[in-house]
Amino acid sequence: MASLRSVLAHSTKVITTLKQQANVIYIKRTLLLSRLTLFKRADGRFTNLWRQSSSTTVTEQGEDSFLKWFLLLIPATTFGLGTWQVKRRQWKLRLIDDMTRLTTAEPIPLPLNLDELNKLEYRRVTVRGRFDHSKELYILPRSPVDPDKEAREAGRLSSSGESGANVITPFHCTDLGITILVNRGYVPKLKIRPETRMKGQVEDEVEVVGVVRLTEARKPFIPKNDEERNHWHYRDLEAMSRITEAQPIFIDADFGSTIPGGPVGGQTRITLRNEHMQYVITWYGLCAATSYMWYAKFIKKIKL
Repeated sequence: MASLRSVLAHSTKVITTLKQQANVIYIKRTLLLSRLTLFKRADGRFTNLWRQSSSTTVTEQGEDSFLKWFLLLIPATTFGLGTWQVKRRQWKLRLIDDMTRLTTAEPIPLPLNLDELNKLEYRRVTVRGRFDHSKELYILPRSPVDPDKEAREAGRLSSSGESGANVITPFHCTDLGITILVNRGYVPKLKIRPETRMKGQVEDEVEVVGVVRLTEARKPFIPKNDEERNHWHYRDLEAMSRITEAQPIFIDADFGSTIPGGPVGGQTRITLRNEHMQYVITWYGLCAATSYMWYAKFIKKIKL
């Protein structure tokens, strides 16, 4: 019994000693922190750095959360751009298909209504009349188009690399009583002057099948038309019709309208670039890459 009492007394003494030591450690830690975290500011006041550190931690957590959701905009944006390019590609394929059907459809008589004609670009029409070779215009430089490939692939150009010009000739439509402009086709550089191709300067009445074309805005880096030198770089129907005294109606003669010894017809260029699939792959690829980086950084906490 006495030994039990001595054990209990010793245990009580040990516990009391441990409590006292713990209180001393706590007091010392509190005093040390209070001394270390006091910082005298320029105005003479003291600032508790411990509280500032806690506040800074909360601010940093808020900034990390903002950064986390802000960076999520990158994969979201690239996904939206990829989807937009998918729709653009579908629209471009439909447009190319429509143009292919227009340029290969059966020709219709040329309408006299200009408002109606403005809605028929790339539509095949037929006219009958005579050329006025004395008022030829030249659009240059031009390279020849493969008409079969142009009609088959609708927009992909084939060039031999040879430089020349397209010959634009006023055409008096005997059945309609008006004069229009006809792009007779391509001639090489050495055959631009009419006297070098007299066999093709037909004087008889002929039937021409062509594709309706509208006026063309000057693109960047394209020179201005030089009316005095008869050097044209783009279709300006208002200026061309004023000089030739023709109506502002313009058609590209098809390959079948080619006259032996004259310009080669079928020079309609359907320049519709279809590179949307490349953009789709690019944007969706960026979306996948940035999505993985975001997931690894903020969800799995992987250091990249």
